[in-house]
Amino acid sequence: MKQSLQLKIGQSLTMTPQLQQAIRLLQLSSLELQTEIQQALESNPLLEQEDELNETAEATEDGTPAETAEASPGEVEASEPQTSAEAMTEDRSEQNLPDDLAIDAGWDDIYDSGPTATLSQANTHNGEDFSDLFENQAGASDSLIDHLLWQLDNAHLTARDHDIGLAIIDGIDERGYLVESLDDILQGLRPQYPDIERDEVEATLRFIQHFDPIGVGARDPAECMRIQLETYDPDTPHLNKALALVDRYLDYLARNDVAVLKRRLQASDAELQQIIALIRTTHPHPGDLVSDSHAEYIVPDVHVRKINGEWTVRINRENAPRLRINDHYASLIKRGDSSEQNTFLRSNLQEARWFIKSLESRNDTLLRVATAIVHRQIDFLEQGEEAMKPMVLRDIAEELELHESTISRVTTHKYMHTPRGIFEFKYFFSSHVGTADGGECSATAIRAIIRKLVAEENPARPLSDNKIANLLGEQGIKVARRTIAKYREAMHIPPSNERKRLL
Repeated sequence: MKQSLQLKIGQSLTMTPQLQQAIRLLQLSSLELQTEIQQALESNPLLEQEDELNETAEATEDGTPAETAEASPGEVEASEPQTSAEAMTEDRSEQNLPDDLAIDAGWDDIYDSGPTATLSQANTHNGEDFSDLFENQAGASDSLIDHLLWQLDNAHLTARDHDIGLAIIDGIDERGYLVESLDDILQGLRPQYPDIERDEVEATLRFIQHFDPIGVGARDPAECMRIQLETYDPDTPHLNKALALVDRYLDYLARNDVAVLKRRLQASDAELQQIIALIRTTHPHPGDLVSDSHAEYIVPDVHVRKINGEWTVRINRENAPRLRINDHYASLIKRGDSSEQNTFLRSNLQEARWFIKSLESRNDTLLRVATAIVHRQIDFLEQGEEAMKPMVLRDIAEELELHESTISRVTTHKYMHTPRGIFEFKYFFSSHVGTADGGECSATAIRAIIRKLVAEENPARPLSDNKIANLLGEQGIKVARRTIAKYREAMHIPPSNERKRLL
């Protein structure tokens, strides 16, 4: 084949480093953004945090800084450097910055989703803790294993029994159940105690099962509830029948087979209700009573409030400090000086300017999206979940003239504080079904109606999925029975046969 030269004209999108930075900052959660800002402050001497003392002195009565009282609450201020730094226009790096950074681009082609930060870190800001003083001074909760070991160490057992107890506690899971068999525990102890007998292990297990919480170390729910019932006063009404039910008929109780329970226990309806009520006073998962989890906090990105009859949206300034250019270092930059020090300052000045502009762009986009969501979901804010309107990403994207991928990234791991609670932006987006009058009803509203119907149903005659579908049909909402089942399972609501209760 003969070689030849061909000229082709085409278009391609090139992502500048500044645009990439703006996109990356936009998709960060509030916690990740705080980390990014802190790293920028530590690495760039031209970038500094505004003096909080000056902000307080210049604040207006409503808490808005005086110099920005007329500005959008989503703006990030930056003081301008001195004239010597502004005069450097011959350098290509000192190009004029556009007022709006383009952030509408192909996300997935450039960045992967960043890791989700731990929410328990959300009560910190620049290394300082501003959350409730008493909550943060509270000691960390002990885990279940630590709690049991502390009781074992204070039980004054012999060294042999103490070692057996250690082996048993090591086999207890977070729910409080013994997941290791006694034979495995026995075999594990034989190298240390060749003459050990199974009776010794069983005796130590029974001893541990009466540690706090009562029932820990049980091998199944029936044994766990029986251990707890045995600690009750022997004169407790229906105690013997409750023990019999737990030992032999627990499966029938799980299936709500009332007829079999009444026949086997020889109990009337009233007696069976009291027996079941007594069993419900026990805890089937004693390990849950000793939790090693810590309080988790969510710092909202925007605040939504109703002021003078109108819903307003404001950026949460606690998520990110106000940044500005360091005037002193900027004044040291000299025009036409190509020394290493001057080049370093000029490079960092441009990076600082772009970083501040990227923060402004992020806050502006976040504020626009939040305002559009609130405008469409005013009925939810005023009436609740049942008034939620159907909305998809395309609706907001078309209204703000942005790409759907941009809206998706803005609404991921971003939270809105409203009078009804804190919600992730994505909570307000849901599919819809048609209504009898030709309208639409959101899936969130349908789930809220289902949850309300189930909460108000007669426990003795719970509503079936088909009955719930008929009730929704009477309200003009056309939903199939299979759709009801899907929504019910998503809300972890058991089917009607499992919801049936005597009490």
